[in-house]
Order: sequence, then structure tokens, then C-alpha cells
Amino acid sequence: MIILGIDPGFERLGVAVLEKSARGKEVVLFSECFKTSAKLEFSERLNLIGEEVRAVIKKYKPGVLAIETLFLTTNQKTVMRVAEARGVVMYEAARAGLRIFEASPPQIKIATTGYGKSDKAQIIKMVKMLVDITPKTRPNGRNLSVGRESDDELDAIAIAITGLAHLR
Repeated sequence: MIILGIDPGFERLGVAVLEKSARGKEVVLFSECFKTSAKLEFSERLNLIGEEVRAVIKKYKPGVLAIETLFLTTNQKTVMRVAEARGVVMYEAARAGLRIFEASPPQIKIATTGYGKSDKAQIIKMVKMLVDITPKTRPNGRNLSVGRESDDELDAIAIAITGLAHLR
């Protein structure tokens, strides 16, 4: 089974494609942090997100989309924009016939670390232990290191892991 994991955002979109392994670790086929420029109109940013998701679906042919649910924040404008980006992702997945699995942040933490209040460092550590990720799975060919972009990528991998655990 191939699953597409998305950490939704409109500036940075974490994208990961995992394949369920018959034995051992799940395999990361592809991961990236897709970025859109703040200089673009918001509608163009949404269009670019849709095109990126469509291209990843076409190339890797996942059967499932795993996407994080929204969490509440004080910045309502940001929440609304992330919700719109999430809608574009879900539309592209539905259009391609993918099954959609939504996971809350606590569900993702439990699936990756076993504890619903894990911090970012614990999640990152466990993700790297749970999956086989090599530099060749990333467009730039580099290893994942700590940083905002790789955090979005690792979050997408964690979301995909959660989807695979739920679908077992």
C-alpha cells in the first residue's frame, strides 16, 4: 500500500509518500517541503499547491491520503488560509479517487511515540527510527536535518505513519 501524507500549509506544505513494507520499516518513497512565495496572490498559491499534489499523486499513485486536521490558534486568518489549502489538497485526493484519512495532532503523537503529548523532538526522533528514509527520496538529495522545512517534511511522514497504523 502506498500512502500520501500531507502536513497542510499555504507557505510550506509537508509532503511524504510512504510504502507499507511487508517486513521491517515503512519506506519513504518521496518527501519534500513544498513552498509557495508570499509575493504571489493567495489564489495562485492555492493553484500551485493543487498542481503539486496532483503531480505527486500522478507519479506515485497512492491509494490513501493522510492529512492532519486543523488545530485552533489565535490567528484566525492563518487558520482560514490553512483550511483553504487543506481543502485544495483534499479536493485533489478525492478527484484522484484516494481514500482520505484525517488525523488530529494527538493521534499523530500517539501513533509515532505512544504518548499523546509528545514534543517535536520526540516525534522527529521516532519518525527517523520508524521509517527508512534515504537522501535519494528527497528532491535535493540531502539528508533531513533540523529546520523549519524538514520539520514540515517529518510531520508529513508522521501523518503518513499514522494513516498506515490506522488502516492496519
